[in-house]
Amino acid sequence: MMSANTAMRTTAVLGRPPGRWQRANKATLAMLGVGLALFLGFGIAAPNFLTFNNLANLATQVAITLIVAVAMTFVISTGQIDLSVGSILAFTATCSAELLQAGWDSSVVIVVALLGGLFWGAVNGWLSAYQKIPPFIVTLATMSVVRGLAQLWTKGFSVPIDARLFVAKLGDASFLGLSALAWIALTTVAVGAVLLSKLPFGSYVNGIGSQEESVRRAGVNTARIKMITLMLTGVAAGIAGLLTAARLGSGSANSGQGFELTVIAAVVLGGTNLFGGRGTVLGTVIGALITGVIANGLNLLGVSPFLTPIVTGLVLLAAIWLNLRGRAMADLFAHLTGRS
Repeated sequence: MMSANTAMRTTAVLGRPPGRWQRANKATLAMLGVGLALFLGFGIAAPNFLTFNNLANLATQVAITLIVAVAMTFVISTGQIDLSVGSILAFTATCSAELLQAGWDSSVVIVVALLGGLFWGAVNGWLSAYQKIPPFIVTLATMSVVRGLAQLWTKGFSVPIDARLFVAKLGDASFLGLSALAWIALTTVAVGAVLLSKLPFGSYVNGIGSQEESVRRAGVNTARIKMITLMLTGVAAGIAGLLTAARLGSGSANSGQGFELTVIAAVVLGGTNLFGGRGTVLGTVIGALITGVIANGLNLLGVSPFLTPIVTGLVLLAAIWLNLRGRAMADLFAHLTGRS
């Protein structure tokens, strides 16, 4: 059976450039089909699912996941992983709430939250990229350390935020029917898509994931690129922590439990190769929407909250199976028909 990459190399040898079908990410197309099926199914089962109010609510629900998932797309595309994003989210949420309670101005707190996320991302990046410690081990360790610091700081209690402050109002703000969180997520998607697909940095990211040594020999500082990607997830998690605190009206060291798994699932479901080499921001959007649609639709159907994670896990397993089978079938179809 001929894979998509093999087909592209073959057409290059024969002097024919790869066509649109060969360049397409089959996994993303498969997940697009799954997403549309979920929208249709829940739209039929729950009459209010496709209403504007519910879709706007869905956009708000997936916004925080999507912000971090876009950054995680870069990390996974380089063949790395970041397990610490949930803990960084909790750390910046509690840090923001504590500083606001101490009387700090909201604008300063926003900057501190971003710098806090950037700091932990830089720690992860330096240890993994320059000290050659596997990122799985590094981020697993910082996941524990960062959340532990947040719990030590707050003694395990939630820290309330005054509803009159700008940060608190940010959690409830809206424009044209969509929340501020949704608009921030859309902006993040646009920036991430341009960075990954239109600029040299994106080419370096995908190149490192597939042929790191070749990229290094071409004169690219691969260690720096890998460190930058982990810094991106740190900043994104910092933004997510601030927005989580704003939305909930408090900062808690227990925020973001299991958040990293949701983010990674969204990225991989969207068609980004878990072992690096090919990332897609559009696919990440689709993956995040799939996870959000499942939770939102089941809630509208009145499914017990204890059953929701079970159903979600089963649907995700089925989606990944279809992803893999669909990719193989698409490659076979392209081979048999000679489609380009």
